[in-house]
Amino acid sequence: MDVRPQLIDALSALRDRVAAVRLPLPLAGAPRARQTRAELLAQLDDYLLPRLRDPEAPLLVVVGGSTGAGKSTLVNSLVGRRVSEAGVLRPTTRTPVLVCHPDDHHWFAGMRVLPDLTRVWLPHQEEDRGAVDRGTGGYGGAGYGADDDEADDEEAGGEGAPPERNTLRIETAATLPRGLALLDAPDIDSLVVDNRLLAAELICAADVWVMVTTASRYADAVPWHLLRTAKEYDASLVTVLDRVPHQVLEEVSRQYAALLTRAGLGDVPRFTIPELPESAGAGRGLLPTTAIAPLLAWLAHRVRDPAARQQALVRTAAGVVDSLNVRMPELAGAVAAQYAAAVRLTGAVEDAYTAEGERVRGQLRRGAVLAGDARTRWRGHPRDSTARELLDSLAESFGALLQCAVAAADERVEEAWRREPAAGALPVPAPDGEAAERVGMAVRRWRRVLEELAEEEVRQLERGAAPDAETVAALLAAALLGGRRAREAGERLAERVGAQSALRLRDRGGELVTTYIDRVLHGERDRRLAPLDALEVSPEPQAELIAALSLLQKER
Repeated sequence: MDVRPQLIDALSALRDRVAAVRLPLPLAGAPRARQTRAELLAQLDDYLLPRLRDPEAPLLVVVGGSTGAGKSTLVNSLVGRRVSEAGVLRPTTRTPVLVCHPDDHHWFAGMRVLPDLTRVWLPHQEEDRGAVDRGTGGYGGAGYGADDDEADDEEAGGEGAPPERNTLRIETAATLPRGLALLDAPDIDSLVVDNRLLAAELICAADVWVMVTTASRYADAVPWHLLRTAKEYDASLVTVLDRVPHQVLEEVSRQYAALLTRAGLGDVPRFTIPELPESAGAGRGLLPTTAIAPLLAWLAHRVRDPAARQQALVRTAAGVVDSLNVRMPELAGAVAAQYAAAVRLTGAVEDAYTAEGERVRGQLRRGAVLAGDARTRWRGHPRDSTARELLDSLAESFGALLQCAVAAADERVEEAWRREPAAGALPVPAPDGEAAERVGMAVRRWRRVLEELAEEEVRQLERGAAPDAETVAALLAAALLGGRRAREAGERLAERVGAQSALRLRDRGGELVTTYIDRVLHGERDRRLAPLDALEVSPEPQAELIAALSLLQKER
């Protein structure tokens, strides 16, 4: 464990890159990638970096397992007394408890490991094993009568409350060897989600994993998932087969050993604890010393023998580091998939609005705006329709064309997003009641600028009888929006302001129409993209993850 500072720096940089990863889109592999990210952060923050920075810190042994496995009874028995408030090792709040020798208290009082959990220290309670075993201790009946596992729902098969949020209970016991800390974790198969998440987080902080199962549940899927995970990380692992009836002890032990061997875990230290009256708790005391002596001796050897301790620490630490060679590229691949999906979603929106923009311009060339009331006003101008009435109807028709374009683009987006699983994290485009108002406001601004353009041109004319600016604006609007149906509008405009002025007005007016078409469509497009943009899915994290892994490999 003689670690160079450069390696710790490389791991810290890698940890920051992992923390920066965001996987918001609901892709097929996203849940697994999010779990990988959470496990990486937990192992780096709670175990690997603290361990490499303080290799002399006590060995942290996390005891985990299924509901009813007897984890708390086992921890109590290893400690030699009950170690929590009111004699209950772990209240029904399911708050995890860490027990260490008093001389090691300072290692866990700070935030060296499990920095996200607030420390809670309980009143010191002395109780020797003899008093407990004789039933004369102060924790019988109402105290330990709701024994650890029963009170916590393990024996009854029920569910305790979620853990006190972000809390870790600390207790000291002089009966533990110096350099050894035991951490009792919630059930890994708890029906309470917070319990399962906390259990997984605590296991990630372990130097040694102790997986407890029972004779009736040793083949369950959840414990085996934990075992396979430990094998994948090459962690220092111990299994305890608890509560085995005497009459089937040899047979069950043999079958369990065969399953471990078949899973490639045949070399994992395995301890068997027979079913005893104390296993059921109910205030009758701890397991006899003879039942837990082999496991306690194994743990004590890991603490007292420098070579054994080194082997346990190096194996777990090296296993986590080696696993990064697989998990980091997997996480980077998930980031790449997120970005690819975001690009597809963005492309669908951009393509829809680009297509509608082209359609609007094509309709303008064909004179689609000059229809209905606008066409009637144009035909009646100037005899039966004033310039203002013509301009009003043209602006209204132009606005309707833009509103239809926005609605059509949204329909395209909705259709494209239905085929894209990643769109599940985004609001489906729906009819926007405010879109018409936004389009109407843009068209009113366009009209105002067009009228100002006409007024400016009229003021520059060197003619005694300057034409009416409103008439010039109406003719210019008809020429710009009427397409082939309003060719005459250009001629009338030239008659009133001159050929050069008319040409200049049409050039500037054409740019104005294009500007406002783009302004409306781009604005609505950006509004549709805003929820996706807010997710900040980018390609940079992928490259940063790979670069951080490469730097770590170089330092190793």
